[in-house]
Amino acid sequence: MPKKFIKRYLPSPEKVQAMQSLGFLGDILNEPNLWHINRHSVARAFLIGVFFCFIPMPFQMLAAAFFAIWFNANLPLSVILVWISNPITMPPIFYFNYKVGAWVLNRPVLSFDFQLSWHWISERLLDIGIPLYLGSLIVATVSACLAYLVIQLIWRRKIRTDWQLRRRARRELRRSSRDQDS
Repeated sequence: MPKKFIKRYLPSPEKVQAMQSLGFLGDILNEPNLWHINRHSVARAFLIGVFFCFIPMPFQMLAAAFFAIWFNANLPLSVILVWISNPITMPPIFYFNYKVGAWVLNRPVLSFDFQLSWHWISERLLDIGIPLYLGSLIVATVSACLAYLVIQLIWRRKIRTDWQLRRRARRELRRSSRDQDS
């Protein structure tokens, strides 16, 4: 993952630190490791952001920010990745998570007949909630680990390719300088 590509789409540390609504965090936002764009901080950000995007919970961004600070991952990227699950993508993601959980628990998938009533919620909470959260944990863990590994592999491949190109360019430069000397 090239740094320039990531830097182009992430807000600058100064821009985030200037937000008055984040003033309660104090000096935490001044930690330089939260803003570094390197293979490790970006891979950890993907691990954290992708994990929390698959967990059905309120304040996913706060949880991702907390863990990004705790694990010195890239803070803005961790928070932005949570938006993979947005109001448009949440229903299919969470339905898939529910189906995975029901499959693991060997339960039949219940038909979807939602009613906004306390009676329905109290009756169906365990029938739907347990498979949903189990499936969410499984999908979140697998997806986050895959995202981490893919970012590590892409970044290493990019570094290796750049290194080989520089090495080839140096060889050609040496050849051309030897040809000019003779």
